[in-house]
Amino acid sequence: METSQSTDTHAQAAWDLVTVPARQGLEAVDILRRGDGDGVGPVLHDDHGDTLGFLVPPGTAAAWDVPGSTCTETDGRGLSLVPAPAAPGTPDGDCTCWLLPPGESDTATDPAVLRRALGEAARMIAAADSCR
Repeated sequence: METSQSTDTHAQAAWDLVTVPARQGLEAVDILRRGDGDGVGPVLHDDHGDTLGFLVPPGTAAAWDVPGSTCTETDGRGLSLVPAPAAPGTPDGDCTCWLLPPGESDTATDPAVLRRALGEAARMIAAADSCR
């Protein structure tokens, strides 16, 4: 019962959503999970658009300026934290799914921590690409 209550609370909350290319986002998730305990909140993976979306506290979009990413105000509109079942006939790799679902992660990713992780991820990707 407790899990249901926490899911309901998450489902009604307002969030902003930081969207980044999947490659940079996956690197950032690794960086955040290896970090000093600041943690990472729920993360969406959009297979079709090849992006990751980090849930961040409301109000983040007003000051978000990280190149290569966008931050969208949701005010809870159109963003349910309760995963919807896949539509019948949807291929497994063609959906927006939770990479880190609510309840398995912190409430939201701290925007300052995410900003640092995305910067580090971009530098790692640039270094790797320059070695090719």
